[in-house]
Amino acid sequence: MRIFAAVLFSLLFLAGPSLASEEVVRLPVEQVVVTTDSGDIEFAAEIATSDETRARGLMFRRSMGEREAMLFHWPTPRVISMWMRNTYISLDMLFVAADGTVVHVQANTVPQSLDVLTAGREVSAVMEVVAGTAAQLGIKPGSKLKHRFFDGS
Repeated sequence: MRIFAAVLFSLLFLAGPSLASEEVVRLPVEQVVVTTDSGDIEFAAEIATSDETRARGLMFRRSMGEREAMLFHWPTPRVISMWMRNTYISLDMLFVAADGTVVHVQANTVPQSLDVLTAGREVSAVMEVVAGTAAQLGIKPGSKLKHRFFDGS
């Protein structure tokens, strides 16, 4: 029994304190506007800027509204890798350059997949929305996000 308890403790410790439970953590919400060829679309986006909040993301969520999002931001552009570990809803991931330009859309992600998803180039942010949203609203590479994180926003 002690060995089992020690192994369980080690696994929870390695997963990190916030990832050890299936508790849904809500983050502060800010408005993000996406400019497409058809016009501006407003989203209420939870903001993930720390290592802990970016690691947790939308894990354990069972639903998300059609104009809700999560915006992950890094202060320095880098090649960002995402996955769907413990994420139960399919998403569209918008990979965004430092100036707010969408450079890649990863559409209709597979829930709970461990596949690594990336734009293959440096970006400053990833915005996740409900799967199908990008196609439905015409969000594609070249669309622009307006938010305080992006140059000229």
